[in-house]
Amino acid sequence: MKLSEFQRAVSDEFGSTYGQALLTDLVIGELGGRTASEALSAGLPPREVWLALCR
Repeated sequence: MKLSEFQRAVSDEFGSTYGQALLTDLVIGELGGRTASEALSAGLPPREVWLALCR
Protein backbone atom coordinates (compact mmCIF):
# COMPACT_ATOMS: atom_id res chain seq x y z
CA MET A 1 0.00 0.00 0.00
CA LYS A 2 1.38 3.38 -1.00
CA LEU A 3 0.98 6.42 1.23
CA SER A 4 -1.46 7.96 -1.26
CA GLU A 5 -3.57 4.78 -1.13
CA PHE A 6 -3.49 4.93 2.68
CA GLN A 7 -4.67 8.53 2.69
CA ARG A 8 -7.47 7.75 0.24
CA ALA A 9 -8.53 4.71 2.30
CA VAL A 10 -8.69 6.78 5.50
CA SER A 11 -10.80 9.43 3.79
CA ASP A 12 -13.10 6.87 2.15
CA GLU A 13 -13.62 4.86 5.33
CA PHE A 14 -13.81 7.58 7.97
CA GLY A 15 -14.43 10.82 6.06
CA SER A 16 -11.84 13.54 5.62
CA THR A 17 -12.42 15.44 8.87
CA TYR A 18 -12.85 12.48 11.22
CA GLY A 19 -10.09 10.58 9.40
CA GLN A 20 -7.60 13.39 10.00
CA ALA A 21 -8.57 13.49 13.67
CA LEU A 22 -7.97 9.75 13.97
CA LEU A 23 -4.55 10.08 12.35
CA THR A 24 -3.37 12.81 14.70
CA ASP A 25 -5.25 12.19 17.96
CA LEU A 26 -5.75 8.44 18.43
CA VAL A 27 -2.80 6.76 20.18
CA ILE A 28 -2.59 3.10 19.13
CA GLY A 29 -0.77 0.63 21.36
CA GLU A 30 -0.10 -1.69 18.44
CA LEU A 31 1.91 1.12 16.84
CA GLY A 32 4.15 1.49 19.87
CA GLY A 33 1.94 4.00 21.63
CA ARG A 34 2.02 6.38 18.67
CA THR A 35 -0.60 8.00 16.53
CA ALA A 36 -0.95 6.85 12.94
CA SER A 37 0.76 10.05 11.77
CA GLU A 38 3.67 9.50 14.14
CA ALA A 39 3.98 5.87 13.05
CA LEU A 40 4.09 6.85 9.38
CA SER A 41 6.68 9.54 10.12
CA ALA A 42 8.75 6.93 11.95
CA GLY A 43 8.79 4.81 8.80
CA LEU A 44 6.19 2.13 9.50
CA PRO A 45 4.61 0.81 6.31
CA PRO A 46 1.25 2.40 5.48
CA ARG A 47 -0.43 -1.02 5.26
CA GLU A 48 0.67 -1.88 8.81
CA VAL A 49 -0.66 1.45 10.08
CA TRP A 50 -3.91 0.99 8.16
CA LEU A 51 -4.52 -2.45 9.65
CA ALA A 52 -3.83 -1.17 13.17
CA LEU A 53 -6.17 1.77 12.62
CA CYS A 54 -8.98 -0.53 11.49
CA ARG A 55 -8.75 -2.94 14.44
